[in-house]
Amino acid sequence: MAQIIPDTALNSLGFAKPEAQTRVVVAMSGGVDSSVVAAQLAEEGYDVVGVTLQLYDHGAALAKKGACCAGRDIHDARRVAEEMNFPHYVLDYENKFRDSVIDDFADSYLAGATPVPCIRCNERVKFRDLLQTAKDLDADCMATGHYIQRFEGAGGPELHMAADHTRDQSYFLFSTKPDQLAYLRFPLGHLKSKEETRALARKYGLPVADKPDSQDICFVPNGSYAAVIEKLRPGAVEPGDIVDQNGTVLGQHKGVIHYTIGQRRGLGIGGGDPLYVIKLDTENHRVIVGPKQALATATFPIHEVNWLGDTAFDATKEHHIEVKVRSTRPPRAAILRPISATKAEVELLTPEEGVSPGQACVFYAPNGSRVLGGGWISTTR
Repeated sequence: MAQIIPDTALNSLGFAKPEAQTRVVVAMSGGVDSSVVAAQLAEEGYDVVGVTLQLYDHGAALAKKGACCAGRDIHDARRVAEEMNFPHYVLDYENKFRDSVIDDFADSYLAGATPVPCIRCNERVKFRDLLQTAKDLDADCMATGHYIQRFEGAGGPELHMAADHTRDQSYFLFSTKPDQLAYLRFPLGHLKSKEETRALARKYGLPVADKPDSQDICFVPNGSYAAVIEKLRPGAVEPGDIVDQNGTVLGQHKGVIHYTIGQRRGLGIGGGDPLYVIKLDTENHRVIVGPKQALATATFPIHEVNWLGDTAFDATKEHHIEVKVRSTRPPRAAILRPISATKAEVELLTPEEGVSPGQACVFYAPNGSRVLGGGWISTTR
């Protein structure tokens, strides 16, 4: 006879039924984080199904170390599933990944933007296609190894920064929709350090307990964006001029894709005061440079806004919030002015350097941990 849990008694995933009757799909990259999530839930008695995505050519992946979703990582995920005795599947998402993430990355970069493909991967692949696969498998929820927290609030599930702010991944998950958040679980978000995660991996006897963290974007070997773009878009790289703010030619470059906003080194225009890349003019194949103070940005527009706040997002109300314009920077005070349901203007109370089109601007509650959504920076001025 099945065990009946009273309505007030919820299991650790928030369901009023026994763990054995709660199916959870775990997105497994082959790293220690998602492996610990799967092992912990399996030990607690949940009906765990591990799923790993093959995101690009398997032969190339086998030779690529230091990035998630490579061939060896698929093998590692399979070993963890065997160790903890739960089923594991590898899904070929190569075409989806190329169409939804890699092509967008290449086109954005060629347009002079600084794309963040990990956000697009979460938004368009993991939390859309994989999440739907989890539902097709009759799973009650999907769990990941992301360092972020999910709490039940008065208005429904809320997204919060991880307890360990040095590992917080909220910047990469701002575009999570409310209905997706209702289905997702993040069992590692409350941990205070990565060492706690590795200690759990050793406790479960996982073969990946001491596996190094991935450092690169999975399809960008050694962090060389330009090399990837040249491979994806042959002939798209054209040389041009390096000019100052007045249009005076200071030198030449071999392609705008070799430069990023805020870059100082490698410009090849030595002499005089230090100069930084302040704008990329892809239409005219120009790299525009200027003094450091020219990098400071106070106001910029954003699009594709995803709002996770409790109040309405409309043009009749300003929101005094904090924002991150880069994942490695702390939140800074800002004013968010909605223009439409998906567009807004952000004013930083203290201007920041190196704000670039294509980056994400993520919203946070003032002096708190709650993530209020975010959007994509359109242009800067």
